[in-house]
Amino acid sequence: MNSTDLRPDDILARSLNLTALVAKASAAILRFAGARPRHKADGSPVTDADEAAEAVILDGISQLLPGIPVIAEESIARRAPPALDGAFVLVDPLDGTKEFIAGRDEYTVNLALISGRRPIAGFVAAPGRALLWRGIVGHGAERLAIEGETVGAPQRIQVRHWPMSGAVALVSRSHRDPATEALLERLPPTRPESCGSSLKFCRIAEGAADIYPRLGPTSEWDIAAGHAVVVAAGGIVTAPDGGPLTYGHAERKFLVPAFIAWGDALKARLT
Repeated sequence: MNSTDLRPDDILARSLNLTALVAKASAAILRFAGARPRHKADGSPVTDADEAAEAVILDGISQLLPGIPVIAEESIARRAPPALDGAFVLVDPLDGTKEFIAGRDEYTVNLALISGRRPIAGFVAAPGRALLWRGIVGHGAERLAIEGETVGAPQRIQVRHWPMSGAVALVSRSHRDPATEALLERLPPTRPESCGSSLKFCRIAEGAADIYPRLGPTSEWDIAAGHAVVVAAGGIVTAPDGGPLTYGHAERKFLVPAFIAWGDALKARLT
């Protein structure tokens, strides 16, 4: 497959296999419960679970999407990134390693497919919660139960309108910042809830929360899959000024300066 050929319809045809692949990576992580962390050059933790899940995904992508470049968190640190002049895949094999090490269930496996610098599909598994979310832009979003490598029947999900009261703002458990707090103070009253990893995107996509602002830098592989799931479910993810988020920026080490995920796209445009 040529890297310029990836379209939502292509992913739809492969969605069952990609879902099974992410479930397989999720099961690999669970085999390493209690793994002792090491530290990478940047000081962030890594475990055998991160590396096992990434190996599963890289092997699977090479078979399901041959010829499509892959940017994966653990391997990108060891080699120069491939040329990204077409479609590519972004992978975070274990988003929320700190949560995993702490024994919490707020960690995920993230796999996103990017075309035209935008996410067109995302697959997010939460091994500790036995759940998987997937979304293909233009084709909707779903939540599925997983048990080991077995995937249950899909349940359609969608975002909700901004509620008259009781709006929920999701904030990072590990990366609270003054700019995010200031934004929330400018909105109608919201109830902040802490949550780790890309689970925040999934809760917005299934209509359980309303906004997830992150006004500090994060890596593309942390958010691309969740971005796709939110958009597929009817929401929107933008830069803080309302502009589009684009991906594949090797020149800034695949960092996203800031973003806001909204369930209600109209609310985003009016704010």
